[in-house]
Amino acid sequence: MNMLSRVASNIYWMARYLERAENTARLINVNSHLLLDLPARVKLGWEPIVDILSFRSTFYDKHEVADEHNVVSFILTDFDNPGSIVSSLSAARENARTVKEILPAEAWEQINELYLYITENDNLAFGRRTRYDFLKRIIQANQSITGLLTGTMTHDDGYAFLRIGRNLERADMSTRIIDVRSASLLPDIDDESSAFSNIQWMSVLKSMSAYQMYRREVRVRINRQDVLAFLLCESRFPRSLLHSLEQIEYSLSELPHNKAPVDKTRQLRSYLLNANPAKLKQDKLHEFIDDIQVGLIEIDSSLNDTYL
Repeated sequence: MNMLSRVASNIYWMARYLERAENTARLINVNSHLLLDLPARVKLGWEPIVDILSFRSTFYDKHEVADEHNVVSFILTDFDNPGSIVSSLSAARENARTVKEILPAEAWEQINELYLYITENDNLAFGRRTRYDFLKRIIQANQSITGLLTGTMTHDDGYAFLRIGRNLERADMSTRIIDVRSASLLPDIDDESSAFSNIQWMSVLKSMSAYQMYRREVRVRINRQDVLAFLLCESRFPRSLLHSLEQIEYSLSELPHNKAPVDKTRQLRSYLLNANPAKLKQDKLHEFIDDIQVGLIEIDSSLNDTYL
């Protein structure tokens, strides 16, 4: 491999941080969609969002109550939270700056513009009416950057690391979004036959821009099992877990000395397909997603040991 490990690492982490910012915006949209769809008597919790991102202790070091304002502030605009959108975009921008000679100039400009937009308009995150457009801008800007890189960046080793980073982060965050349900997003509604159940799963589909593609495949009423099967195991859908793992393996195949990370990726893909996660009860699904998270960490560790 001709690429310096430092350059490969910068490209890999730039892609991860961009994808993290986009998917964190999607995660907030899960709650925001539900706030609009649910009746007023149903109280929606925000604390599970903090738990999904694994920053509970950091959050409670700064805030006493996990209400809407505090959680939105912490996850969207707080520089002290390393997992916030503004921190992710700051890190993506710094990584992109150090490899500007590898990237198309327009990509650097768009990353920089997105970071400046977020820092200059962070007040838009706090109003329910303005938050949707604020988050939509983040999501669409990331999709524009992804398209630009796909269409104008040389598809060499650097591009392979970009795709690996994007898909590994997407797999991680997509499973976290699915896990919203396992983390009791609606603590007062436990009955799966409830009228609210399909609203919950519809919001998860929409948060991953999967609703229309899901409806093309599944024409019966939205239900938990079909949604899980689609989001976890539909290889043709770009944001599914299976598709992300297949893309990681494909990108690794273009790199030398790839045996260890390829083996880890194949092991996780086999575990996913053999587990039949769509049929798992809720507690078992949560355990399954925990196992997937561990597997994704092992792939990342193998990449670091081999290349970065």
